[in-house]
Amino acid sequence: MRGEVDPQSSMFHYFSVESRIPADHPLRRVKKLAESALSAISAELDGLYARTGRPSIPPERLLKAQLLIAFYS
Repeated sequence: MRGEVDPQSSMFHYFSVESRIPADHPLRRVKKLAESALSAISAELDGLYARTGRPSIPPERLLKAQLLIAFYS
């Protein structure tokens, strides 16, 4: 089962991570590009997951994490 983004971030911290990153930081542009590219293949990703079972971590989140690993490794 394909997971969905859960915006429940206040459970672990009391500030927005987005507010801590400067508006002109290069990762903001990378995030925008990644989100537009991943939204284009979202329907194809849906077909890779079963309709039942335990929800997964959203594949878009995993792929964006891989980008961060590639940039900072």
